[in-house]
Amino acid sequence: MNYNLNINFSNQLDPIMGSSINRPSSSPDFDLDSNTLVKEPSMFKVIILNDDYTPMEFVVYVLQHFFLLDEITAQKIMLDVHKKGAGIAGVYTFEVAETKSYQVNKLAKENKYPLKTIIEEDKND
Repeated sequence: MNYNLNINFSNQLDPIMGSSINRPSSSPDFDLDSNTLVKEPSMFKVIILNDDYTPMEFVVYVLQHFFLLDEITAQKIMLDVHKKGAGIAGVYTFEVAETKSYQVNKLAKENKYPLKTIIEEDKND
C-alpha cells in the first residue's frame, strides 16, 4: 500500500501550543571556531590467538563472518595465527573491537573451541 503525504512545512503549527513553530535562522547565534581540532578516536586491534584445537576452517569462518574478509585474506590471517601464534583480524574503534571480540569468543565457546581473541590499542595512529 502506498501512502501519499503532502505536508506544507511553511506554516506548521505546534500541536501542543497551537502557535506557529519558530524555525531557526539560517545562521547560528554563535561563532564556530575554525581552529577547533577534532580528535580522531583511538583505534584498537582485534587479535586472534592460536591454540592447538580450533580447526583452521573455523578460524577462516570467523574471519569471513565477523570481519567481512574475503576467503584469501581470511586464509592468510589464519596462517599468521597458526604460524606466528597470533593474527590481526582488524582495527576498529574501541566499542566495535570489543563487540567483535566478544562475538568471536562467544561463538568459539558455544562450539566448544578454545579460540580466543583480545583487543589491544593500535599505536600506529
